[in-house]
Amino acid sequence: MTVIERFLKYVSFDTQSSEDSQTTPSTAKQMVFAEYLKSELEELGLEEISLDENGYLFATLPANMDKDVPVVGFIAHMDTSPDMSGEHVNPRIVKDYDGTDIQLCTEENIVLSPKQFPELLDHKGEDLIVTDGKTLLGADDKAGIAEIVGAIAYLKAHPEIKHGKIRVGFNPDEEIGMGAHKFDVEKFGCDFAYTMDGGEVGELEFENFNAASAKVLVKGRNVHPGYAKNKMINSLLVASRFVSLLPPVETPSHTQDYEGFFHLVGMKGEVEQTTISYIIRDHDRTKFEARKCRMQRVADFLNAEYGEGTVTVELKDQYYNMREKIEPVMHIIDIAFHAMEEAGVTPKVKAIRGGTDGAQLSFKGLPCPNIFAGGLNFHGRYEFVPVQSIEKAMNVVIKIAELVAKR
Repeated sequence: MTVIERFLKYVSFDTQSSEDSQTTPSTAKQMVFAEYLKSELEELGLEEISLDENGYLFATLPANMDKDVPVVGFIAHMDTSPDMSGEHVNPRIVKDYDGTDIQLCTEENIVLSPKQFPELLDHKGEDLIVTDGKTLLGADDKAGIAEIVGAIAYLKAHPEIKHGKIRVGFNPDEEIGMGAHKFDVEKFGCDFAYTMDGGEVGELEFENFNAASAKVLVKGRNVHPGYAKNKMINSLLVASRFVSLLPPVETPSHTQDYEGFFHLVGMKGEVEQTTISYIIRDHDRTKFEARKCRMQRVADFLNAEYGEGTVTVELKDQYYNMREKIEPVMHIIDIAFHAMEEAGVTPKVKAIRGGTDGAQLSFKGLPCPNIFAGGLNFHGRYEFVPVQSIEKAMNVVIKIAELVAKR
């Protein structure tokens, strides 16, 4: 089975995770896919295969050399985003893409166009795997899984390529921020690892956002509007003031590169009570902490005007910038960098404007930078992945295994 055949098989499984669930995995259908992957790893003859009740699947490709070398791991997540349906994914391959519009769904006139997505033009002449316009594709991160399994199958079939012990790990619930939550780092047993969960070809990432969520509860006072003067406190209006008191240009639509932001993700309420939901992001830890303090200062300002307890802010840290954990072991970045070069890929070291399981795993004691998986436009109907990008990522995995053994 080729790496592309594997990918097309994997996306046939609906594995959406759910933020509303209290279980791990958050959806039972992720376990269905995990069981299938387990059987595939067994057929490949891997060892130390384990699938626990939480949906974490680990396996080992034993070393084929006597030299004592570090144990390297490769990790990808099984779930797809809750943002759009992953059921009945119907991919097709656009051969030798010519740079024009791609009609995804004729009856609904859904078009993947370089006018909206100019990155398409970077892949002229390549073979693009696209959706039918009704679901996401699932390259995030089933491309990563296919690349890892494909690389392991290749190494099994080519024993002349010497390598140390290799561990593979597939986990649930990355898309809801819980992918590393129950990941047993000690059981995984690696010196370092790589998540295959990046986007464009060549991406190599060891910096990510520091991240927190904020729930802002605004309590109002409702009285008859005809007799409300100096009595009513409309929580919706207070909530609107809270939003307006945060910097209007420090939002996702105004920021890039290393610039952080406050992102308003939800507002629900009525006169009596309103709840606002935010996520807070910044690469710089000091600025990140300052953002959280700023949000509390806005609440304090409004409480001074409307009364103590009118506005309360609940902050919860989600993950931190992995850079501080990777810098002491920068040789693992060098290995990935040279592996890409040997695979004919130009490395593009960049910071993630988001997070990965690798960030949380790095803070759990497993240094884990992120490597491209090749997909673009994740989480929606316009998602696509070039065949050639998947093949290049698979070759990078193979080269990393080879270089770790040589070093």
